[in-house]
Amino acid sequence: MVLDTHDETTRRQVLRAGGAAALAGLTGCTALPSAPVEASGDDDEPVAVASFFSFYDFGRQIADGTPLTVKNLVPTGLHGHGWEPNARITKQIIDADAFVHVGEDFQPWADRAIETVRGDNVDTALINAREGVELVDLAATLDRDEEGVGSQRGKDPHFWLDPRRAKQSVDNIADGFAEILPDYADTFRENADAYKTDVLDRIDADYADIFDRASRDIVQLAAHNAFQYIGVRYGVEMRPLVTNLAASGDVKPADIREAARVIRENDIRYIANGVFEAQRPAEQLVRETGVEAYFPVTPYAGVREEWVTENWGYEEIAYNINMPTFEIVLGNETPAEAAPWDGWVDEWQNFESI
Repeated sequence: MVLDTHDETTRRQVLRAGGAAALAGLTGCTALPSAPVEASGDDDEPVAVASFFSFYDFGRQIADGTPLTVKNLVPTGLHGHGWEPNARITKQIIDADAFVHVGEDFQPWADRAIETVRGDNVDTALINAREGVELVDLAATLDRDEEGVGSQRGKDPHFWLDPRRAKQSVDNIADGFAEILPDYADTFRENADAYKTDVLDRIDADYADIFDRASRDIVQLAAHNAFQYIGVRYGVEMRPLVTNLAASGDVKPADIREAARVIRENDIRYIANGVFEAQRPAEQLVRETGVEAYFPVTPYAGVREEWVTENWGYEEIAYNINMPTFEIVLGNETPAEAAPWDGWVDEWQNFESI
């Protein structure tokens, strides 16, 4: 059942109430890159490993109530696109019953692991979370050198930011799990259906409400080119500062000048910045333009240590990070009004990189 976003007991308000207690005393906590996010499980239990946080989270929701343990291979504090692991990660994939990945040509290390599995006839099941998902064209500003990223030339791979497209990946993962543990196929698919309805449909409706209430149809991001699917779904122009698909792209003086123009012409007071990206460009825009502050946004590509402590997933990050920031940068609410919990503004306004 999708909760009414205007009901006094909506999930967003529950998260707001919980956020204060959940993050009390955690502001400024340093992430530990050496500590992977993973569920506990006995050595003899079936295991699925995931190459990307979002699909790890979908997987663990789908596997709830079954013997399958789902583990995230990307260490805490790192962005899932651009990370290069060591051989230990490949061994974990080979030892696992299933490997959930984002499709070819997005994470080179995952592609190499898939080649190893196939070439050595390893019995690890390969589950492509992107199978059957309709991708949109890359933004016109994208670096042309990256056109091949995402397996389909000229297509944007960041589909999971659109909750409706994410539903296809939930089905893909459930089907893959059902193949390796057929005795629990009904549970996997029931969990998947519940997650799509109770979580993804509600996130979709709440995002739509935020953008429908906005008088501005443009968002300036001091971040890389990862948010186009939100713009496509909800009718808003997402303006990345960095045109690269990966979070490590360099910022050029021309990028700053173009962002300054957009900020000036649209009277933008607040901008969004990537949680796992450099803060210097955002700081420069605050110094040199009319922007008062920047606030966090993330493409669900990684987690901070405090998010792990509080067991945050795609849902909690949507409600406690992305949605409040979009309310602010679109001018729907002041920072204090949009804050999900007391202390959120102190933690996230002009936040420091981990």
